[in-house]
Amino acid sequence: MKYGKNYAESIKSYDRSKAYDANEAVNIVLGTAKAKFDETVELHVRLGIDPRQADQQVRGVLVLPHGTGKTKKVLVIAKGERADAAQAAGADYVGAEEMIQKIQTENWFDFDVMITTPDMMGVVGRIGKILGPKGLMPNPKSGTVTMDVAKAVSEVKAGKVEYRLDKTAIIHCPIGKKSFGQEKILENFNALMDAIVKAKPAAAKGQYIKSVALASTMGPGVKVNYNKI
Repeated sequence: MKYGKNYAESIKSYDRSKAYDANEAVNIVLGTAKAKFDETVELHVRLGIDPRQADQQVRGVLVLPHGTGKTKKVLVIAKGERADAAQAAGADYVGAEEMIQKIQTENWFDFDVMITTPDMMGVVGRIGKILGPKGLMPNPKSGTVTMDVAKAVSEVKAGKVEYRLDKTAIIHCPIGKKSFGQEKILENFNALMDAIVKAKPAAAKGQYIKSVALASTMGPGVKVNYNKI
């Protein structure tokens, strides 16, 4: 594979076969993020569980100490007082059936997160086949189906992330921007890793954390030595 000049230089600057402690790994990732834009730093965790088993799912939400550096657009499907509360909390779009119709007829997806109240799930469910593949379907487990829509909006705006296992037993999640600097990235890293460790299913056997890696948007991956579990 042919790499770009910056990428090629980056992979020569450290030992790719070595697992570094988290502090050093963050330093390397920040040093290899050489794009002209503010690159996102992502955490990738391979778990020693079978995602095909219902009792071995790992999924949760967390408000990172320093957020993700990305301001997410929030659509709230609610009526009455809940709609007013969502608007006051800073939701970008608030509505009910008319917003569902807009998505259906105009293929409108100018939002990153959809939040709804339980009583509106029947309406939202009409476009479940559209929302599901895009990862936009509200879910009680992710805190996006709730009566307290104001709190949900505030958490998303504060930098709440959802982490979940994919089909290959890996969790991929952003933990900040290059501009955050080492200390903030490290604090976000530790907060997310602690949450993943606490989310270990009771049915999980053997080694839970198989491997941990960090990478920036355009940079190479750096292995992290994580021995807490």
